[in-house]
Amino acid sequence: MTGLPTVANLIDGEWLRSDRERTVHHKFTGEPLAVAYDATTGMVADAVAVARAASRTPLDPLERFEILRAVSEEIAKNRERLALDVARESGFSLKDCLGDTDRAVQTMLTSAEEAKRIDGAVVPVQAAPGFAHRLAFTLRQPVGVVGAITPFNSPLNTVAHKVGPALAAGNAAVVKPSPFTPIAAAALCGMLLDAGLPPGLIGLVLGPGDPVGRALVEDERVDFVTFTGSTATGKSISAGLGMRRATMECGNVSATIVCRDADVVSAAQQCGRGAFRKSGQVCTSVQRLYVHADVLDEFLDELTGAASKLVVGDPEDPATDIGPMISEAAAERAEEWVHAAVAQGARIVAGGKRSGPVMTPTILVDVPPQARLLCEEAFAPVVAVVPFDELDAVIDAVNDTPYGLQAGIFTRDLDSALTAARRIRVGGVVVNSPSSTRADLMPYGGVKDSGYGKEGPRYAVREMTEERLVLIEPAGGPR
Repeated sequence: MTGLPTVANLIDGEWLRSDRERTVHHKFTGEPLAVAYDATTGMVADAVAVARAASRTPLDPLERFEILRAVSEEIAKNRERLALDVARESGFSLKDCLGDTDRAVQTMLTSAEEAKRIDGAVVPVQAAPGFAHRLAFTLRQPVGVVGAITPFNSPLNTVAHKVGPALAAGNAAVVKPSPFTPIAAAALCGMLLDAGLPPGLIGLVLGPGDPVGRALVEDERVDFVTFTGSTATGKSISAGLGMRRATMECGNVSATIVCRDADVVSAAQQCGRGAFRKSGQVCTSVQRLYVHADVLDEFLDELTGAASKLVVGDPEDPATDIGPMISEAAAERAEEWVHAAVAQGARIVAGGKRSGPVMTPTILVDVPPQARLLCEEAFAPVVAVVPFDELDAVIDAVNDTPYGLQAGIFTRDLDSALTAARRIRVGGVVVNSPSSTRADLMPYGGVKDSGYGKEGPRYAVREMTEERLVLIEPAGGPR
């Protein structure tokens, strides 16, 4: 399309087009933003081959640190421009995108710091019979080539969470971003090249999961796959990896518990943000809210009041809190789920309206247990509020899904907090914050159908390296 910026594939330092054009649209206005060129399967194979060759000569840790630090600084310098690009291609409010850009600064900086901290451990083999004269220790070595598949809901920071640790660990990386949001991923890859990263160590292939993502993960020269996306796709990828390793960050039906002794006003305000930011399109967005019956009315009043103050509209407007969903089809699906819950007996107390791709922040009560809103991931600005009386029973309800990414609990009682921490089967339990709370340096990942492995630069570096034992016997044997 004439006159539009282009987004191309990055292979061996060259930005390459194909004959497969895809228009990237502004998610609120629908206007064309850029023309992207989907990779062919041959281009994917070339990107992996280049990465494989480059991975054989990894950079020294100090070089990795300096490059990643430089990219962190470059993101900070270009904060406003990057945030605006992400707001346009994702539909998320400029407020959210500025926050995500700031987070990407820290993700890359923390990855840089971790490049200098990769260590092994001394193994006390001297205590084993016949080994008193030997020395043993472990090293952590890069796995080789990391294939990274990223979603639309954090187009810059999630790419940073995969590429930063992969490079910090000494690997090469080939990235496939969501076809909805390729612009930020291309910008980050360009910054890496400008910072001096050898061209073979970073590749970018554009297009849909099939065939582009499939070609990437099925290439056995890819040593490690890091994926964020749906559980169904994560399972499909895992099934085909054989003995190759991966981290899978998949779906969830995130729950937060508000106990009788909670600070109700603070809990409602935080849960409002946790349920509706990014139009609820976050794996840890508050979708199920279990509120003690004694404080239910007060909590609902506060939550609906918080929701009513959110400004819905153009994500480029600095006043906007909630922009459009990623597509009109996604908003239509969310609306259908709300209507289905109402048909089953639920009641809407706030929102429930849609205009094109924009869904208003929606709160429902009296949602039956079998409704999809309590059983499946909505990925929408919709929250179901359910009363409870006993903590043990509500913990059982929280656990009663196939998922287990993250959960929250609001309480002043230490025993209740520890009970939840021990009994809720998820990757992370957050006390006095909603399920959506995350710091980028903390270990992040789920259990059950929410996936496996950990993100967070320190933990991702460990995932993307191999532990190697070195056993040394002095020449000439025992002395």
